Amino acid sequence: MTTALIVGDLQAGIVDNYPFAAAVLPVVEKAIAAARGAGVPVIFIRFGLRSSGTDIAAANPLIRGFYEAGTRFHEDSPETRVHARIAPLPGEEVVLKRRASAFGGSDLDRLLRAQGVDSIVLTGVATSALIAATLYDAGDRDYHVTVLSDGCADGEADVHEFLVGRVFPARGADVVTGEEWIARL
Repeated sequence: MTTALIVGDLQAGIVDNYPFAAAVLPVVEKAIAAARGAGVPVIFIRFGLRSSGTDIAAANPLIRGFYEAGTRFHEDSPETRVHARIAPLPGEEVVLKRRASAFGGSDLDRLLRAQGVDSIVLTGVATSALIAATLYDAGDRDYHVTVLSDGCADGEADVHEFLVGRVFPARGADVVTGEEWIARL
């Protein structure tokens, strides 16, 4: 298998405003360093909406709420940049997504397939949004999925535990800690 490490939604406006997001940075930092050392591509995902709001349907109150909460989720806002603690190196891909899944409105699938990637490792926030949506989407696209249980988090810890403990394994994902994944490299 050819693997890529996906680092999702760990952008300035999220990490700096949601303590549960900042809490995963130490694990993600180690996973990024290990991936780079092993030659595993690291792909960063950031969430951003058009500043005009024209990509938001009136029937989508969740996404509309993100848009209306200020510029934190507007694609051109500095708050949508990958957090400085885990900044991409030159040549590492940063993919802009428009919905919960890293595949949502992005070219991630094309990018992975062009590199021969058939296995992804998911990190980031939130477990009940980016991680879950990307896991389901990736499974439908025939990718093997690994989730770093301590490399993702949710605003509700019990939801995180339920997803990584029961739902994700039932969907065929390999759920391991960051240290366990690093030891496999």
